[in-house]
Amino acid sequence: MTISLRTAVAVCLAATFTMSAAAQDFVAKPGTAAAAFPKPDRPVADIVSPIWHDEKERDDAGEPRQLVRLLGIRPGMTVADIGAGSGYYVVRLAPIVGPNGRVIAQDVVPEYLRGLRNRVRDLRLPNVTVTLGEPHDPRLPAGSLDVAILVHMYHEIAQPYALLYNLVPAFKPGARIGIVDTFAPTSGHGTPPDLLRCELAAAGYREISFDRLTGSDAYLAIFAPPPLATRPRPDVMVACKAR
Repeated sequence: MTISLRTAVAVCLAATFTMSAAAQDFVAKPGTAAAAFPKPDRPVADIVSPIWHDEKERDDAGEPRQLVRLLGIRPGMTVADIGAGSGYYVVRLAPIVGPNGRVIAQDVVPEYLRGLRNRVRDLRLPNVTVTLGEPHDPRLPAGSLDVAILVHMYHEIAQPYALLYNLVPAFKPGARIGIVDTFAPTSGHGTPPDLLRCELAAAGYREISFDRLTGSDAYLAIFAPPPLATRPRPDVMVACKAR
């Protein structure tokens, strides 16, 4: 599924809406404040880089191809890349979802978003929206997402229970969330699978599948979000302990 940047440009130039309309930040209705949720009972890794490994290495390992296949990403979908960083997945997903789809590139680091806006502009990707979120709240439009991806960054989320809770309203019925990480402890920039399952379950998410990705030491865990009306209340959530 390796997609050249030239291909990305060619596909997205066929879109029917303009770059200026698509690339502006939007601010969704604020979610529940971070103070209402338990803090994670394990280390939170520092945000040290807008990219995990170099792009050619990830392409050679086939990581995007596996993610697209396992999550069933296809034309017309809206996909949010939470913690988009330098936009590795953004520029690869934009041609796949096509002119009738949308990629929302979200991050909490303004500097990363400035660089990503330049990349999106230079590649003329009109179906990409770049937006700033908060560590506890992605601030995404209600009922907008078919898929959300969190790639090599879950261990850096300072408020995972709040973020997962506040993400739920953004999902459409039948939506999925895909989390890519390594088997290392969170202090080593990974997330042990049992810890990930525990934290997602605490926020009401249901595991759909778990696959080790070929060509790397990473995995992709896919979950279904809870219905909005049945989200666990923040005051009943209990932080999971790393084993």
